[in-house]
Amino acid sequence: MGVGGNFWDLLKPYARKEGFDFLRNKRVAVDLSFWIVQPENAIKAMHVRKPHLRLTFFRTISLFCKFGALPVFIVDGSPSLLKSRARIARYFRCSGIELANLPVPEEGVSAERNRLFSSHVQECAELVELLGMPVLKAKGEAEALCAQLNSEGHVDACITADSDAFLFGAKCIIKCFCPNSKEPFECYNMSDIEAGLGLKRKHLIAISLLVGDDHDINGVRGIGLDTALHFVKAFSEDDILNRLHEIGKGNTSQIPICIKVEDNVDGNSPNRKLSHCSFCGHPGSKKDHMKFPCEYCVTKDDEGCQRKPEDFKCDCFSCDMNRKHKEKKRLENQHTIFFHKIAEEPNFPKDEIIDMYLCNDNGYFSASDSPHIVWGNPNIEMLINFLNFHQHWEPAYVRRMMFPMMSTIFLRDMTTTTVETTLFGQYEFDSVERVKMRYGYQFFVVKWKRAGVNISCKVPLKESSVQQDDAIELDEMVDLLDDFDAPEIHGDDGCSFLLTDENMDLVGAAFPAEVKRFWQEQELKRIKNSTSRSQENEKSSSPNSRSIQLNITEFYPSTKVKHRQSKQGEESSKNADSQGNGGSKMKRKMSSPDKIPKSARRRLLFD
Repeated sequence: MGVGGNFWDLLKPYARKEGFDFLRNKRVAVDLSFWIVQPENAIKAMHVRKPHLRLTFFRTISLFCKFGALPVFIVDGSPSLLKSRARIARYFRCSGIELANLPVPEEGVSAERNRLFSSHVQECAELVELLGMPVLKAKGEAEALCAQLNSEGHVDACITADSDAFLFGAKCIIKCFCPNSKEPFECYNMSDIEAGLGLKRKHLIAISLLVGDDHDINGVRGIGLDTALHFVKAFSEDDILNRLHEIGKGNTSQIPICIKVEDNVDGNSPNRKLSHCSFCGHPGSKKDHMKFPCEYCVTKDDEGCQRKPEDFKCDCFSCDMNRKHKEKKRLENQHTIFFHKIAEEPNFPKDEIIDMYLCNDNGYFSASDSPHIVWGNPNIEMLINFLNFHQHWEPAYVRRMMFPMMSTIFLRDMTTTTVETTLFGQYEFDSVERVKMRYGYQFFVVKWKRAGVNISCKVPLKESSVQQDDAIELDEMVDLLDDFDAPEIHGDDGCSFLLTDENMDLVGAAFPAEVKRFWQEQELKRIKNSTSRSQENEKSSSPNSRSIQLNITEFYPSTKVKHRQSKQGEESSKNADSQGNGGSKMKRKMSSPDKIPKSARRRLLFD
């Protein structure tokens, strides 16, 4: 949702496609409601147990491990009275109910959100807290707190689909994910919007007041996005909201004029257009041009005027002034109609909406105190109990799915300290298996060793045949941040290994000696392979092989001689047979080689 009138389509040309490492080591505020609503709408017809928990679980791990981001989850608070009324109005409009019967929430009491959806949000918030992620609750809208954290520098970007986050002050919004591509993030920067459209924060607020938003779905009737965009561009950011207040009160004395008419040099009124020749279209009459040549027409030997082409427009001073005068009148009429539509709206603009967008107090923390944003380690045991209760997942399955997240945390800790040497208290870093190319980016495949114990994973019985298959099909359909690769199990020399994909820089910082050894081994393999190839090339180019295989210039002449000899033998045998048979066969004349068609000779040569 957000600003109405296909507002995202207006911003689409200024979107950027960012790569895999765009969010690495960056803090990002996540609108948790957006993460829940999108899959809920996409999988209503699919039989998946609590999809909001499953998708939140895998998305969080993917965002943390695959993309290296540090997410901060934001939960909606109590909705405002304006949004509650707008939500009821939207429901009535979709149901075909007259808006005159619209109930009005009592003063000081807001219509609560859907109870089922609220319970889903609460479950997901509890899940991400068990994963060690910080969760903040907004006083009102989650995108408002996301934008405030972004504008104050607490986070580097916001993940939300609500376009009104820009109105709350957001600087960078990530709207869409395409994880199965080289550029998975669709990112919108406020700086690009300002440079491309010339719109700043208060300009966007004015557009939302005119076309409608989540807090006023109607806006000003009869005004669309293009008209509102053209209007707000005529004013500066500091002046636009004040001008809307003046127009709402009926004060339309100052009308913005986008085109300024130049001073009239010759004293003629711009309304009065000079006479033009009907033949060439230039100033002056046709009769005058017959006596005297037209100064605008380029002719030879005084041939006279040239016939004007189709869609001819005269560029003389009189015509230019006349066009500007008409454009000015058109804009004045357009603005008059525009002002009249705004004046018909009661209480426009609504100061409650403007104050809400400009407010910088959307969280439960003061301006002097920074929000409490701390990332901790996952609570594995409580997480296993939580997912076993809600998803019926077995502990072994949960531990295996959590392994990439724990390995990422372990590698990050190893870059600063070397106290912890084992992962999960039982796995240790073994080696770098190979380099893996994924979506155009390179990753290390790391081997984690657990000696003497076989690693096994039991997939949940009730979901192994139905839920997991449906989930994979869902991920391909929804195209969200759910493409999660479970660690592979590998056995070698009586030991069990888990293989995970890790960031190359992170592994290099945690285990520089092992990475150096890996690159040395790769270099030795490369040298060995190149040496073996050169030896094979030398063997293939030995004298014995040359005597066996003829070159192309030696092959074709030898083939031609063989064909001629075989042809002569066939002809002599045929002559002997014909002489033995006698009669009519002797009368047939043998065709000379010169009379054989060229195509036949070519077949004889190459067949």
